[in-house]
Amino acid sequence: MSRQSAVRRPPRGHWLVLLLVLLVVAVALLFEGWTTHQVDAARTKPLCYQPIPREADDGKPLLQFGPHGVATAAMPPGTVALTFDGGFDPVWTPRLLDLLHRHHARATFFVYGKDAAQHPKLIRRILREGHEIGSYTYSGGDLGAASPLRARLELSLTQSALAGAAGVNTSLLRLPHTTAADTLCGAEWPAAKRAAAQGYLVVASDHKDRKPWRGLVTQHSQTDLGYHEAEDLLQDRSVKRFTTISGGLGRLSFLDEVPVAQEIKGDGLIWSQRIGHAFLTVMVWTLTLTGVLGVLRMLLFAVFARLHVRRLHRYRPGAPRLRAVRDPVTVLVPAYNEEAGIASTVYSLLASTHPQLQIIVIDDGSTDATADIAEDIDDPRVTVIRQPNGGKPSALNTGLAHARHDIVVMVDADTIFEPAALARLIQPLAHPAVGAVSGNTKVGNRRHLLGKWQHLEYVLGFNLDRRMFEVLECMPTVPGAIGAFRRDALMGIGGVSDETLAEDTDLTMALWRAGWRVVYEESAVAWTEVPSTVRQLWRQRYRWCYGTLQSMWKHRHAVTEVGPAGRFGRRMLLYVTLFQIVLPLCAPVVDMFALFGALFRDPVEAALVWFGFLSVQLVTAAYALRLDRERLRVLWVLPLQQFVYRQLMYLVVIHSVVTAMLGTRLKWHSMKRTGTADPYLLEAPSAETSAGTSGDPLEEPPSRRSLSSQ
Repeated sequence: MSRQSAVRRPPRGHWLVLLLVLLVVAVALLFEGWTTHQVDAARTKPLCYQPIPREADDGKPLLQFGPHGVATAAMPPGTVALTFDGGFDPVWTPRLLDLLHRHHARATFFVYGKDAAQHPKLIRRILREGHEIGSYTYSGGDLGAASPLRARLELSLTQSALAGAAGVNTSLLRLPHTTAADTLCGAEWPAAKRAAAQGYLVVASDHKDRKPWRGLVTQHSQTDLGYHEAEDLLQDRSVKRFTTISGGLGRLSFLDEVPVAQEIKGDGLIWSQRIGHAFLTVMVWTLTLTGVLGVLRMLLFAVFARLHVRRLHRYRPGAPRLRAVRDPVTVLVPAYNEEAGIASTVYSLLASTHPQLQIIVIDDGSTDATADIAEDIDDPRVTVIRQPNGGKPSALNTGLAHARHDIVVMVDADTIFEPAALARLIQPLAHPAVGAVSGNTKVGNRRHLLGKWQHLEYVLGFNLDRRMFEVLECMPTVPGAIGAFRRDALMGIGGVSDETLAEDTDLTMALWRAGWRVVYEESAVAWTEVPSTVRQLWRQRYRWCYGTLQSMWKHRHAVTEVGPAGRFGRRMLLYVTLFQIVLPLCAPVVDMFALFGALFRDPVEAALVWFGFLSVQLVTAAYALRLDRERLRVLWVLPLQQFVYRQLMYLVVIHSVVTAMLGTRLKWHSMKRTGTADPYLLEAPSAETSAGTSGDPLEEPPSRRSLSSQ
C-alpha cells in the first residue's frame, strides 16, 4: 500500500476468482447438504398397505428378479451369512473386523456410499480381509419414498464412491429401513424391482427366530449392540461356517473391478464430498465466531453507550469546571463540483450561534459553478479560494495555510450544520489535552429506502461506535463532515496527509500518536447527504474501507508505543480488526447457514439463528435511536436491510481486503450531490433538531465542563 502503487488500476480479475470460489463453495455445500440431509422426504419408511407378491413371500431373504418373476434363495443349512448395515463407526467397525479376524469368519458389509467416500481406508481393509461389500444406498434414503431421480442417484453415486475408494462395484443391495423379505411391501417392492433391473441382487434377512443351524442371513448394526450379537453368534457350535453372501451361494464374488475412468470419477466424487464437508465444518465454526463477535459487539455498544451517557449527565464533586470556549473559529469547506449543496452548507454555518467565524471555501478545480455560487454569498466572513484539482487533502492544507484562528473546523460541502452545532463542537477544546473533536453526523436524505438503511447504519454503527471509542479513549476517526481541531495540533503532524484514501482516519490516528486526545461531542449535530444510488454507495464505502485498511497499516506501530498512543493503537486496532474486518468477512456465513439450514437441516433451527441475530440488532438499534433522540418507527426497514444492504457492505469489505492484499492504490471517487441533506426537507425534524435551535448552546451538555475528570 505504498504511494508507488498509485498508478495501478483497481484489480478486476479477482472478481472472477471470487465468483469461481463462491460457485465451488455453493456446489460443494449443495452436494454435502443433499447427500447428508436430503431435500425430499426419503429418510423414513412410510407405512405400507400392500404386501409383497405371494411367490416371494416364502421367508427366503435373497431375491433375484427376472423376466419370469422373482426367484428367492437362502443360505444352506449350517451356513450363516453375517451382514452389517449402515454407516461406519470409528470405534465399533474396526472392532467388528478384529472380531471376525479372530474367528476366521467372513461377512458382508452393506455401506452407505457417503461413508465409503469418507472412509476409503475402511473399505479397502474390509476387502483386504476377505469380506464383501454391498450397497446400502448413498445416504440411507428410502428408495420407495424417494423421487425417481433421487433413487437413481442413490445407487449410482454409491457405485462411484466404491470405485473411488477401492476400485470396485457391487451388485449386492439392501434397501434401507427393511429387514426380512416381507418388509419390502408397499412402495419398496417396485423400488426393489427397479434396482434388480439394474443387475442388483436384493438382500433382506431372515427372521430373528430362525435357528442358525438351518442356514441364516443375519442383519446387525455397526454398533456395540451389533458387536455383541455377532460375538454371541460366532460362538454357536451348530454353525459350520460364517461366510459372505457370495460364499453362501457358492459364487465367486458379487464385486467387479472397474476401469480407470470410473475410478477417476469416483475420486472426484470423494473429493467433492470432502470439500463440502470441510466447507460445512468451516461454516459452523465461522458461524460460531460470527455469533460471538456479533453479540460481543452489541454488548460493548450497550455497556459503553450507557457509560458515556452517565458521563454526560454526571458531575463529579471536586472536578474542575472548564471554561466555555468562545474563541474565533476558522471553518474549512473543501469543495469539488458541489454546486447542488455548497450554498446550503455555507448559509448553515453563517447561521451559527457562534459569531466569530472565518469560512474558507476551497474550490478544488471544480468544473461546475461551485466557486461562483460561493462567491455570490455576500458576507465578509466567507472567503473563496480557487486551486487546480489536487484532491481533498490538498484543498484542506490550502485552507489551513489561510486560517487565521487557532481552532479549525473541517466541513464537507454537503453538510448542513444546526445553529448550535458549531458552538457545541468546540467546547471540548477547553481541555488542553484535547486535539480534535468529532461531531454527531446524521443522514439528511433519508426519505427513500437506501437513505433509511444508511440512517440506521449511522445511528447504530457510527455514533454508537464513537460513544464507545470516547470511553475507551481510542477514537479512530473524526468524520470529514463535522470535526474540530487545534491548528497547532494539525501543523505539528504536518497537516492533512494524502497517503491514504481515508484522510480523516489517517489524520485522527496521527493526532493520537502525537499525544493528543480525540473526543466525541454528541450534541453537535450536522446533517450530511449520503449516496442515493447503490453504485455511489459502493464507491463511497469501498473508498472508506480501503482507506481505513491503509491507515491501520500506516499506523500499525502504534501497537508497540507507550502512553496514550499505545493504548489507542492496541484498543483501536484490535477492535477494528475484529469488528470491522473479521466480522464482516464472516457475516456471509449467517446467510449461508440460514439458507443451508432451510434446505437441508431443520428450518426451525435456521430461522431461530437468523431471527436471533436480527433480534439482537433490533434491540441495539432501538437503544441507539433513543440515545440519538430519533424516532423508532424507522426500525421497520431493519429486517429488509438484512437481504440487500448487509450483503452489499460485506462484499465491500471483501473487495477492499483483496485490493489491499494485492497492493493496489485506488483513486478518489467523488459523489454526485443533489443538495438534499437539509434536515428541514425531512417529513419532520427530529426532536434533537428542534431542541438545538433555541436556548444557549453552551448549556448542554454540562459534562464538557469537567473533561479533566475523565
